[in-house]
Amino acid sequence: MNAPRPEGLSAYIAVTAAYWAFMVTDGALRMLVLLHFHTLGFSPVQLAYLFILYELAGIITNLGAGWIAARFGLTSTLYAGLALQIVALAALAQLDPGWAVGFSVVYVMAVQGASGVAKDLAKMSSKSAVKLLAPKGRGGLFRWVAVLTGSKNAVKGVGFLLGAGLLALAGFTASVVGMGFVLALIFAAVALKMPAGLPKGRKEAKFNEVISKDANVNWLSAARVFLFGARDVWFVVGIPIYFYAVLSDGSEEGNRIAFFVIGTFMAVWTILYGGVQAWAPKLLRANDRPEDDLVGAARGWVSALIAIPAALAVVVWTLGESTPTTVTLIAGLLLFGAIFAVNSSLHSYLILHFTSGERVTMDVGFYYMANAAGRLLGTLASGVTYQIGGVGLCLMTAAVFLGLSALGAAKLRPGAEPVPA
Repeated sequence: MNAPRPEGLSAYIAVTAAYWAFMVTDGALRMLVLLHFHTLGFSPVQLAYLFILYELAGIITNLGAGWIAARFGLTSTLYAGLALQIVALAALAQLDPGWAVGFSVVYVMAVQGASGVAKDLAKMSSKSAVKLLAPKGRGGLFRWVAVLTGSKNAVKGVGFLLGAGLLALAGFTASVVGMGFVLALIFAAVALKMPAGLPKGRKEAKFNEVISKDANVNWLSAARVFLFGARDVWFVVGIPIYFYAVLSDGSEEGNRIAFFVIGTFMAVWTILYGGVQAWAPKLLRANDRPEDDLVGAARGWVSALIAIPAALAVVVWTLGESTPTTVTLIAGLLLFGAIFAVNSSLHSYLILHFTSGERVTMDVGFYYMANAAGRLLGTLASGVTYQIGGVGLCLMTAAVFLGLSALGAAKLRPGAEPVPA
């Protein structure tokens, strides 16, 4: 006899499908913008500037979105995120190569800011929905969180490859227009077919409730800042530009080869990351251990990650830009991605474990505000550290950030009751 269909599964599937569609365009758009403007001669710091408002918007959005979802319902913020991403893609398609460099930077920053708002509206909505829809007990919450988060990152990896491929084959404007059209079709389908199951909101929700009073939520958010800063300090600018420098001779054919390799690496890294995230509950035997025991696991896994970027930085400084260095970086960063994925999956589970049903959207919004702050920190540091000391300094900075993340994780306490709204 087949097992009964879990209550809320239809809504979970619809939310996941909408999130997948969004993340394909998010990954592709990041790669399109990075590689397109690098070929126009933008420096690493200027490239980092293009993404600053994207990350800053996430900090502000997550605070407001948690309250909006609590008051007006999760579907409202999910639909708003999808719609705003379509608008951002349409605006980016208007970019004119004849514009002055300064105006182009400001324009793309503004559009990326809108895309950042869209991304965090969709993310907060999707992650909060899992807390409310997942089956209770025996690792059900961890499994559903891991599947949503892992599949999202695998899909975003496909987006990285798609973005690099579209840029090489179709050009910047045609790629952006095509993605906007496809996302609009998916948005319409999801809006028409969204089943019941998500809460409608509570009118008495107050904005001042978004600041968490729970120590575990706050320390986990602090650990999240530096965990994602440690990834983006090499991921956003450092590694793509390093690979471009060693792979392209500046010709059109050389650029295409470099774009393909960069897109493939970013895609494989992100897909591996997503796959390990989805596998994390089995790796950690979530069904067979007390949920509070996973707090200790979060401390151990971040400590295990610190040595990898530190060792890779030493390799770069010792061997310089060479084939052995490039091969070592690829292997080492794939290992980093696998261990990073376990850390990220644990964090995504723990924020839902620590919060209560009444506070879920606000605590998740606060936590993803910290996530966006970490990405902003990493983005800024990526451009600056690459310009000062190359990819080696990016990687050593990542090791320092991971040490700070480990300090935050060390403050987590199992068994603490969530602070009510």
